[in-house]
Amino acid sequence: MKTAEIMICGAGIVGLTVARELIARGHKDILIIDKENEIAKHASGRNSGVLHAGIYYAPGSLRAVSCLSGNFKMKEYCREKGLPLLETGKVIVARNESELPTLHELHSRATANGAKVEIIDEQRLAEIEPNAKTTKEALLSHYTAVVDPRAVMKSLYEDLEASGKVTFMLGTKFITAKYNKIITDKGDFSCGLFINAAGSYSDQVARPFGFGEGYQLIPFKGIYKKLKKEKAHTINGSIYPVPNIKNPFLGIHFTRGASGDVYLGPTAIPAFGRENYGILSGLDKEAFDIMIRDAILFFRNPKFRSVAFEEPRKYFFKCFFDDAKKLVKELSPDDIESSPKVGIRPQLVDLKRNELVMDFLVESDEKSVHVLNAISPAFTSSMYFAEMIVEKYIH
Repeated sequence: MKTAEIMICGAGIVGLTVARELIARGHKDILIIDKENEIAKHASGRNSGVLHAGIYYAPGSLRAVSCLSGNFKMKEYCREKGLPLLETGKVIVARNESELPTLHELHSRATANGAKVEIIDEQRLAEIEPNAKTTKEALLSHYTAVVDPRAVMKSLYEDLEASGKVTFMLGTKFITAKYNKIITDKGDFSCGLFINAAGSYSDQVARPFGFGEGYQLIPFKGIYKKLKKEKAHTINGSIYPVPNIKNPFLGIHFTRGASGDVYLGPTAIPAFGRENYGILSGLDKEAFDIMIRDAILFFRNPKFRSVAFEEPRKYFFKCFFDDAKKLVKELSPDDIESSPKVGIRPQLVDLKRNELVMDFLVESDEKSVHVLNAISPAFTSSMYFAEMIVEKYIH
């Protein structure tokens, strides 16, 4: 039986940054497994690359505490490694007067969380984002930035490989755990500590250890479109709508990526598989269970019901376009083209209360640590979040 001091399940941003932090604290025998044959195959390699700045999250929450510090650490890492980094900031615009109180609530949250933000008028907005449209006021976030998530993941992977203290076993699927034995499709392992950073499968991985009970991850599909290259100059940085802060989704927005391409999206359409990137692709035997859970949420949770009513219509181009058009002065259907970019955002549900879990959630004992709800802004927060995990749960 193969052994390791620490075994990490999941080669995404959480798994790799936790491994990086463990090395920094003197650990020398770390094994990372992932069912895919490459790192960052799912959310970590498919996200927009936006480094958030603690605007949306309730003060005192794990998301709020880790977001801004994680933002600074990720920027520092990108500068050190010479990775793409666009420090263009972000504007949040109000589509009508009814959104102005929420805009000011976001300003209060951001200020409490330590972010540099300011309420600006339409004239100042026109100087920053000439094509952005708002009602009377907008919110400017100075610390928001954009990175290339795949470049970050590749760099972290190379750092860990070069350390000589981390072994990767890609294409290795976790099956279950029995006593002190970790069973995979490539053989059995023993380890002093098991860390579950399995992303959208973290609830399933947690259960053999006695954790994750009463929770289930359900998937939401994020579809993107792109501005044609000749129209990309109309967006300088990022333009976001005022979101419904009772839900964990931010709405369709414009983001200039690290490559210079401008993306529109993502949606938050309820999906029926943890890898349901297409219409039917990624559906498996779990699809029925997910549909049942979605149906229960639909009838019992008004927040989910509003998402279920609103988001699926964005499969249709006209609805997608109409949402995007509310944020800018000039946009034509001919300015937009399809994009292969699509992601799945796993969202943890508290089954007893039929509520979406709005914060990061970690459960543990002396033998295992389970990151159950690494939702947005997990990529932004990752380096600081990893420090928190190692500091609090790993001795």
